[in-house]
Amino acid sequence: MMKAQENIVTLETPGRGAAHPERAIGSLLVEDGKLGLTDVERIMDLQKAEGLRFGEAALSLGLITEYDLHCAVAKQFDLPRLLSDGNSTSSELVAAHAPFHPRAEEIRALRTRLLISWSNAGIKRGMLAIVSPGSREGRSYVAANLAVAFSQLGERTLLIDADLRKPRQHRIFDVPGRVGLSAALSGRADRRAVIPVSEFGRLSLLPAGALPPNPQELISRVALSVFLHEVRAEFDIILIDTPPARLYADAQIVAFRAGSVMVLARKDHTRLDDTTGIIRDLSNTGARIIGTVFNAF
Repeated sequence: MMKAQENIVTLETPGRGAAHPERAIGSLLVEDGKLGLTDVERIMDLQKAEGLRFGEAALSLGLITEYDLHCAVAKQFDLPRLLSDGNSTSSELVAAHAPFHPRAEEIRALRTRLLISWSNAGIKRGMLAIVSPGSREGRSYVAANLAVAFSQLGERTLLIDADLRKPRQHRIFDVPGRVGLSAALSGRADRRAVIPVSEFGRLSLLPAGALPPNPQELISRVALSVFLHEVRAEFDIILIDTPPARLYADAQIVAFRAGSVMVLARKDHTRLDDTTGIIRDLSNTGARIIGTVFNAF
């Protein structure tokens, strides 16, 4: 999904607990109500008879599902937890619905490189606009999954949907989208429009809100700068989704206010000239281009 030039180094992961590999999978499954004591005895008998691991024996007997086992392993090693099957958030949130999937690992690799880049630049609280030239290039997907990935580190993370043209984040996270950024910028709402997304720990979302008739004028107001300054004191990571940069100047304004920008392009979809042109335009705003992502889907 992405090309990167930085070397990966080991980073501390603030807010995460220590792994507990000494806690047996069986104990965790009993603790979660997935197994009873009689079930455990049957599993241990099969283990001894066939030399299986506990989880393999439990699966063989049909006493647990693959999902149950993944959740127990996640708890044992303090890995990102799978969401329940009944969760109403979009399946696009691969970092939450399928944290063992290769795409989720790509998101975590991108998260690592962003942390390295911010650390090298001496930036303690990261604020990043996510920009691409056109439509259907994966901006909202990358922004949403990065937000989940940062929250999985224990970072206080805010995702802002600044696409006042065709917003999607409220649908991805299945939260109300009537009040959001547009109301905050027009003085009809304050920071209480930010919605905590409790399923993801320390993640919050500010939806775009009602679509205004003058989105570019609204985004251009000094109110955006004031708002970002206020929330920066409350969050460790702020990610901002934007509309297509080739079609609207909104993205350049947001990038200027955020200070840092990541440029996204889609394989066999985004034109090279459009990408280089957007990079040039963003550079002219004074925003720091922290990196580029090559998306393939």
